[in-house]
Amino acid sequence: METRDAILQRRSIRKFLPKPVSEETIRKIISDALWAPSWGNTQPWEIIVATGNTLAQFKKENQAALISGKKPNPDIPIPQEWPEAHKGRYKGIGKSVLGSLDIKREDVGGRSQWATNMYAFFDAPAMVMMTLDKELALEYAMLDIGSIMQTLCLLAHNEGLGTCIMAVSIYYPDIARRLLNIPDNKRVIIGTALGWPDLSSTVNQFERQRGELNEFFSYMT
Repeated sequence: METRDAILQRRSIRKFLPKPVSEETIRKIISDALWAPSWGNTQPWEIIVATGNTLAQFKKENQAALISGKKPNPDIPIPQEWPEAHKGRYKGIGKSVLGSLDIKREDVGGRSQWATNMYAFFDAPAMVMMTLDKELALEYAMLDIGSIMQTLCLLAHNEGLGTCIMAVSIYYPDIARRLLNIPDNKRVIIGTALGWPDLSSTVNQFERQRGELNEFFSYMT
């Protein structure tokens, strides 16, 4: 697959097929992703993959925390406010997702069920979790996490797999630490769901939106 095709075709997958991803395939993707650029070639990322019973328990406890009303306590602060342009895009993707599923604004039950499903990582058969040592300068290390995560997502797409980078995977880091054996001297940064996409699902078919070039770009001579 051409690099440009992978970049333009890749999308967040929100429904996965009940089909496992082999350990060999996961190792291949992560091994190749390790060639992602990092500041000063520091390669600060630490990567944990959960599948099988471990992931099933992670999903169960993550959902239970949501249903019980437990307050999220992520190691990395989650934005609460956005400038208007960013807020518009954030709300726009929510409307696209729920609209593709025909979940109306007033459908409280449907929205609640969707959120519960999200906290189970859309039934993905694998979760890739990124952590960082707490001694690292967070600002630069976070740039490096973004670099390897994007690389991993594109490599997964090249294998016919789907991904969805999910904040809800790190809302309750105590769950991740206990189940994934993450020591206290590590920050739980972000996880991505990984699996075979259900391309027949409408939630994986809606038209994606991106801003125009002139919204983001200046050219100086």
